[in-house]
Amino acid sequence: MSPRKKKRSDYMGRIKTVVVKRVTKRLVEEHKDEFSEDYNKNKEVVAKYTRIESPKIRNVIAGYAARLVKQSKDNKHRKRVNPEDISKFY
Repeated sequence: MSPRKKKRSDYMGRIKTVVVKRVTKRLVEEHKDEFSEDYNKNKEVVAKYTRIESPKIRNVIAGYAARLVKQSKDNKHRKRVNPEDISKFY
């Protein structure tokens, strides 16, 4: 049995949320003044400071940036999970 030839769809997959969150948090930390709760403005800021070719990933980053800005204004930061709590279950 010969190996199947890979198609373009074999390379496409879901967006890596860990990477998106890391990039977004770094952008928001470095350029706090330019990001806002407005998604469309954030799309322009993301395009200005990154070289991401995929429009979908740029849009996800812009949306997550809007969410982070909104949370910081409302003081709704997510709780950090204590590693000791995780070790009880794994």
